[in-house]
This record gives sequence, structure tokens and C-alpha cells, in this order.
Amino acid sequence: MMRYAKNALLALSLTAATLAPVAQAADEVNIYSFRQAFLIKPLLNAFTEETGIKANVVFSKKGLLERLKHEGKNSPADILLTSDIGPLYDASERGLLQSISSDTLAANIPAKYRDPENRWYGLTSRSRIIYASKERVKAGEISRYEDLADPKWKGRICTRSGKHTYNLSLFGSMIAHHGEAEAKQWTLALKENLARRPQGNDRAQVKAINEGVCDLALGNSYYFGKMITNEKKPEQIKWAESVNLIFPNQTDRGAHMNISGAGVTRYAPHKEAAIKLIEFLSSEKAQRLYAEVNFEFPVRPNTERSPLIKEHMGEFKEDDISLKQIASLRSAAAKLADQVQFDN
Repeated sequence: MMRYAKNALLALSLTAATLAPVAQAADEVNIYSFRQAFLIKPLLNAFTEETGIKANVVFSKKGLLERLKHEGKNSPADILLTSDIGPLYDASERGLLQSISSDTLAANIPAKYRDPENRWYGLTSRSRIIYASKERVKAGEISRYEDLADPKWKGRICTRSGKHTYNLSLFGSMIAHHGEAEAKQWTLALKENLARRPQGNDRAQVKAINEGVCDLALGNSYYFGKMITNEKKPEQIKWAESVNLIFPNQTDRGAHMNISGAGVTRYAPHKEAAIKLIEFLSSEKAQRLYAEVNFEFPVRPNTERSPLIKEHMGEFKEDDISLKQIASLRSAAAKLADQVQFDN
């Protein structure tokens, strides 16, 4: 099953370098990345081969926005690369990203997946879906996010923390579509239907379904790909095989979406090279390979999806709401989660 990821990785490869503390030559571009290096190495190598521009990466799970702010005009970073809309939105609101002009990006990336002021751009997308037990949940028994509030699911749902960025975006989308009062009631009802206190990551929720702890779980779609192809930990293949994937709200607004994305930093010493890299990442070839390695969806329209996606997920309707609107509601979503004591 690893063939899905290996096909993409065989096409591309890179050894990422550590950034120097000062601006480098014009034939280099420096990246601060929340996304793990091995996920972007292949694409950066292809970019270097095509343009001659060397790509240097500093990876960190946290603290990159604080680092950018502290470094100010002396920062060597040209690009901020993230695995979620949250940091991109926060960086733009804090003045850490600059607006850029690119007809290529405007053509390649749908408006809902880019900042109206051109400070950030989505590169891949994923959906926050419902994982359902094949044994204990009948086909068609649940089809909407709103259904998770139904008392029939009491003691049957698992999820990670309500304060995690993935759930904050989902809760933000509920606020956007239903208003704060109704979203609060939904979040409270969801909490009351939990089989256990929120804990673990998205894969842990699917494991819990396999073990009979719960029957439904919220999780990002790409985790299915990570589990079903995990030959080093074959127990995760069993977890994935125990669930059906439900893309909610297919008869109305569509499934909630999120992105990985990038923006050019405010004081980028190599602005033109940075723009070239983001444009490259929006190209058809890069979109296909990037998404295939990560088990995500290309954001560029009419780009072929990976064999794994075609086999297990197929086509589905996406929520067309602007991600900027969703991101702007994450603070309200966090307050809502606190109000209903979601994690307690």
C-alpha cells in the first residue's frame, strides 16, 4: 500500500539546509516551515532543478511567528509555510506577511483558498470528515455535521481537544453557517455525546473506533491515507480498514475544508525567488505530487488526485465559504469551546 506515496517520492528528492542568520545569495530562498521537512523536500528539489534556486528550510512545530516578529527586518526568512489556515491568518493579521502580485497564483488557486489581500495562498486542501464504524454505523445513518448533536449518538463519539486548531476551524465554520448561539448549542450537544474526554490526535480517534470505544470520530481526511499505507505499523492499517469515510453535508453546503499554504514574509530578502517558489508549488505537476505525498487534495482546479484518493474518497462537494472568514472566527470558536467546557 505504500505504493501511493512512493510513486510521488521516487519522482522527487531533497536535502534541506539550515538557514544562515543573514540574507543569502539571490539564487536562494529561505523557508520557515510548520510542515515537516520530509513532506516538502521532494518538491523543493524539483524547484531547484527547474530554476537553479536553492531552497533552505527551518522546520518547527511552534514558535515561528514569534521568531519572525523578533527578527523583524533582519529575518532571513522569505516564505512562511504552514499545515493549517490558522498560522497563515495569524501571521497576516500580525503584519508578518506582505501582499504580492501574481497572475499565476490568481489563476491557479481558487479565491476561497487565498487571502483577498494576496498575503497567503493555499497549496493543498483536506476535509474534516466523520469516521464511522463499519460494524456499528449503518450506511446513511449520519450525513451532516449537525447530526453529531443527535442524542442517538450519546456516548458514541470521539474527538481530539476542542481547542485544537483543526476543531477550532470546524467550530468556526459552524458559527459562520449558523450563528454563535446555534453553534454553541451544537458544540454542547456534541460534547454530551462524547464517549470519553477529548484526547489524543486524529489517528487515536480511529483507533478508538476499532477498539469499540466509540462509533464515530472527527478527523482530517489525510490521516486515512497515513494509516492505510503504514506498513511499519500495520495495526494502523487495521484501524483504517475498520471505518467508512463520511464527507458531511453533501446535500447542502458541502464538507468543511482546510489548507496547507504559504505566504511571503514582510521583509523577505529574496522576494522574487519566494514568489517563484509559491508559483511553482501551484503548478499542475507540483500540485499533484505534493498532494499525493501528503494524501491531500490539490487546490488547483482540474488537477488529478492520487490513486489512493480516487480509490477511497472519490469526488465530493466542498464547502465554498472563504477560509479567511473561517479563520477570523477561530477566536470566537475557542471562547465557545471554553463556555461549554468541551475538554472537561
